[in-house]
Amino acid sequence: MSKNRISPALITKIIPDSIAAEIGFEPGDTIASINGQQLRDLIDYQFICADEFLEIEVIDAKGKTHKIEIEKDYDEDLGLEFSTAVFDGLIQCNNRCPFCFIDQQPPGKRDTLYLKDDDYRLSFLYGSYLTLTNLPQREWERIEQMRLSPLYVSVHATEPELRSRLLKNSRAGKILEQIQWFQERRLQIHAQVVVCPGINDGIHLERTLLDLAKFHTGDIPAVASVAVVPVGLTRFRPTEDELIPVTTAKAEEIIEQVQEIQGKLTYTSGTNCIWLADEWFLIGRRELPPASEYEDYPQIGNGVGSIRQFRSQFETYVKEFLESDISLSPPRKLTWVVGNAVEKAFVAIANQLNQIEGLEVNMVALSSNYWGQDITVTGLLTGQDLLEGLQGRDLGEGILLPSVMLKQGDNLFLDDMTLEELAAQLQTPIWPVAGVEELILTAVDVPFING
Repeated sequence: MSKNRISPALITKIIPDSIAAEIGFEPGDTIASINGQQLRDLIDYQFICADEFLEIEVIDAKGKTHKIEIEKDYDEDLGLEFSTAVFDGLIQCNNRCPFCFIDQQPPGKRDTLYLKDDDYRLSFLYGSYLTLTNLPQREWERIEQMRLSPLYVSVHATEPELRSRLLKNSRAGKILEQIQWFQERRLQIHAQVVVCPGINDGIHLERTLLDLAKFHTGDIPAVASVAVVPVGLTRFRPTEDELIPVTTAKAEEIIEQVQEIQGKLTYTSGTNCIWLADEWFLIGRRELPPASEYEDYPQIGNGVGSIRQFRSQFETYVKEFLESDISLSPPRKLTWVVGNAVEKAFVAIANQLNQIEGLEVNMVALSSNYWGQDITVTGLLTGQDLLEGLQGRDLGEGILLPSVMLKQGDNLFLDDMTLEELAAQLQTPIWPVAGVEELILTAVDVPFING
């Protein structure tokens, strides 16, 4: 990793009215160095660019090199966006976890779907999970020197032999030593435990959670939080694996086990650091915990409390519309597509939307034949799933599509179907929506919001 060639950082976007826009940077330019230092990644860029005086070596799209000097306020952003967050190559995963989603996909799709990263830079910048199994000493030193905290770590089990078995990597058994390293340096991690029935559940899960909870002490706890997540399986997974899906009964068992541990921790220490992903309650057909139990939602990106937060935000926002006596004229009929895992949880949202005068929103909850799943979260629905599930229905004026189904910054589903292809085949407009505000505003004023 330390020997990877550092490529100039490719600029893809200039923020309007920024320093970069004023100077004349253009998409397609690349940065070779700043203050004489090559940039390994976005972390280097952000760290160096905090300075007030910068000398930037820029290579334009024609290959000509320019030296630019900039004087600015400390920490003032230049206004540049790049094609990638790492310029010296992605740190690849060297584990062979049987439950890895990358290995549970069909062949022949876009290359980026098969990239197995285990990169602490992406963990620090975006909250993606890594295993800590393949970091050379140089990278550990950089984490310490630059205070790259918190990181997000896939633990799965703390027993050395069991974790090595799960990751199929002999180096995986050092996890407790590594967490101790974070503790000694007052650095933090957020941990996740993917529960595989019959492997790391039961007494193994209890030991893992109690081991991690021991590091949740002091003003800067080494383990800031732990997310307990059910294993997700698809029909494309290798047939020789030992994994079995999570059943309703198993979900109920895990919920009761973890809630008991949560109660003991809260009683003995006055705080909790262990959280159950929403999927456990959906699979177990249990009501979600109240918003108060999620504290500040430390694992929201891992599906812990995301449904409860969405519902809470929705109820606050839609109340304004209901109290304003808004009436849509002419009336509007739309289809809102979600994964069937959230169907029960989102019925109330659809009902509240339909209390707006002149608005009819029909929620359609789908499972994924593409992945071979009976219960599917919204983000895993593919274009093929939507085509099969929506063809022949009265879809009204258009479809409200949670943008979580699409590649970030693009209109691609996980099966490589494009949003435009789906809309053409369904002969219906589709409007991607991200979050509560976009959902409601798009529903009540489609032509205005979406042009």
